[in-house]
Amino acid sequence: MDEKQAKERIEELRKQVEYHAQKYYDEDQPEISDFEYDMLMVELRNLEKEFPQFQSQDSLTQKVGGHVKEGFQKVTHEVPLQSLQDVFSIEEVEEYITKIEQKAEENDIKQVTYVVETKIDGLSAALEYKNGEFIRGATRGNGLVGEDVTQNLKTVKTIPMKLKDKIDITVRGEVFIAKDDFEKMNQEREENEEELFANSRNAAAGSLRQLDSKVTEKRPLDIYIFNVQKIEGKEFNSHYEELEYLNQQGFHVNPVRIYCKTMQEIKQAIEKIGEDRENLTFGIDGAVVKVDDLRFREILGTTAKTPRWAVAYKYPPEKKETKLKEIICQVGRTGVITPMAILEPVKVAGSTISKTTLHNQDFIKQKELKIGDTVVIQKAGDVIPEIVEVKKNKRTGEEIEFEMPKVCPVCGSQAVREEGEAAIRCTGIECPAKLFRNLVHFVSREAMNIDGLGENIIQQLLDNGLIENIADIYTLQLEDIASLKKNGQKFAQNLVDSINKSKENDLYRLITALGIRHVGSKASKLLARKYKNIDNLMHAELEDLSMINDIGPIVANSIVEFFSQEQTQDLIQKLKAGGVNTEAKEEENIDNRFEGKTFVLTGTLENYTRGEASNLIEKFGGKTASAVSKKTDYVLAGEEAGSKLTKAQNLGVTILTEAEFQEMATLGQAPSRHA
Repeated sequence: MDEKQAKERIEELRKQVEYHAQKYYDEDQPEISDFEYDMLMVELRNLEKEFPQFQSQDSLTQKVGGHVKEGFQKVTHEVPLQSLQDVFSIEEVEEYITKIEQKAEENDIKQVTYVVETKIDGLSAALEYKNGEFIRGATRGNGLVGEDVTQNLKTVKTIPMKLKDKIDITVRGEVFIAKDDFEKMNQEREENEEELFANSRNAAAGSLRQLDSKVTEKRPLDIYIFNVQKIEGKEFNSHYEELEYLNQQGFHVNPVRIYCKTMQEIKQAIEKIGEDRENLTFGIDGAVVKVDDLRFREILGTTAKTPRWAVAYKYPPEKKETKLKEIICQVGRTGVITPMAILEPVKVAGSTISKTTLHNQDFIKQKELKIGDTVVIQKAGDVIPEIVEVKKNKRTGEEIEFEMPKVCPVCGSQAVREEGEAAIRCTGIECPAKLFRNLVHFVSREAMNIDGLGENIIQQLLDNGLIENIADIYTLQLEDIASLKKNGQKFAQNLVDSINKSKENDLYRLITALGIRHVGSKASKLLARKYKNIDNLMHAELEDLSMINDIGPIVANSIVEFFSQEQTQDLIQKLKAGGVNTEAKEEENIDNRFEGKTFVLTGTLENYTRGEASNLIEKFGGKTASAVSKKTDYVLAGEEAGSKLTKAQNLGVTILTEAEFQEMATLGQAPSRHA
């Protein structure tokens, strides 16, 4: 492709992705799948990289910010980002409106109008534009000084990088995560055994304040603009008029804004928002009543903390009593066993609640919950139903104590709770509840490395009953695999070849693939080197395992528990029958040139993945660490190396370029210089 063709294609792609982004984010009417959109973005990104002369800040590919290495810079707000005065009853709203009307009468203002808006539950931020282009974004902070989060805000796709008018303007908005997106985030975190976000507001705040904007990019942040802080070269008479103008400029403006003239209309607006809050896609924590006339706002002025021209009405949290009928246990993909409360259905905040999570045994004990109790339910952050109270005075004596199961309710394997953890988990490797995740891990690149057997194909194999456990991978027939795709013979043959190739893997890959808790590829190599075959490892004693360097008692106990399970022993026998190698391969031409040396990897390498570089280091007798310390011998620094590089420089640790590392790996010669 020549330059002219590249330019034309880049311009065409930009129009397409902008069109589909608007359809998806602005209009909620996507016309193509997420995958198709992603492929357009990949093509555009690759072309811009190949032809850098055509790169532009206007491109959606440029919304990904770089690293913020040493925390955020402070930003002094030219116009303070004040908080609002809160009120908690309609009577207080009436008192506020009465004072406003009195002030209007004193200033010979005949008619006061208002705008009632939703108070979005998120994190406040200011966006600055110069000549119509986004130049800086900051958090509210203390109202006077905030944090510079410009690079992170560039990853929020609903923030326009360029406005229609070439104006100097600063606007204020609320960064948030939509209800559905928040639920998906927590589901994914639960599956990955990560701590759940308490509420969407915390999740949004934490996401916006990430030091690495690539992390922020992965979070589904959105923003609604609700105020003009400052504008030059243009004047408005009313707040409502400002919002309409911002909408025309391409901002996502708070969609709920109700124009009111009387207290009765204000009351109706507050009630309507309260009735509709369950159907809103975003969480709210109140309704804001604002004076619409901007000149009157100037007369009203502000206090040190709050404007006098607005007030926030906070809806009381709706709580309902119901019966805890039963507690059942569900098993997640990672094997975590979670107790679930089955309730007599009750309507709370507009939705019917019939069940809610009880998290773990500690939560049940803390609340002193018993089956048969009368409990109080409320919805946390307008999203998650939760039990907040037990009505002990309503107990009859027939309530039943609950204890977490000792075995998995799905497969019957031992259920264990490790020291220092709240979760109880199933230990069975063939547990149906864990099967999909176990399969994905087993075939992954760091494990058995079965190319072509991705998540989609695994799900199809399960759905079609072609596999029921991990070992079934090695009994798959060519025609079974081919049936999954139209004209799938070539794909099937490639996958069969990859499966057969994996049978010859070294023992350490099989140990990694088994997914023993706390045992990664490093520990797997140590175990394979010491025990030589899977049978020796299966019969290894706790004391012997604990003595291995970098294993320790916790990991050793996990290994012993894993191999004591009947499901594990059954799987090993099936894998042997399927022809999978269970012996450690002899290491040829032993070269310990890195023996006793510790490497830390940082940044992006051009010729290696992190895993490949680590394997090479370990092959030559060295080891890798995740953090830089005085004990670190080398830091291998790729592109966009972060704080680890800075720390290495401060400690005087030897820093290697990728070229120097390659020279060491091939010639065995290390540079003598230091940082």
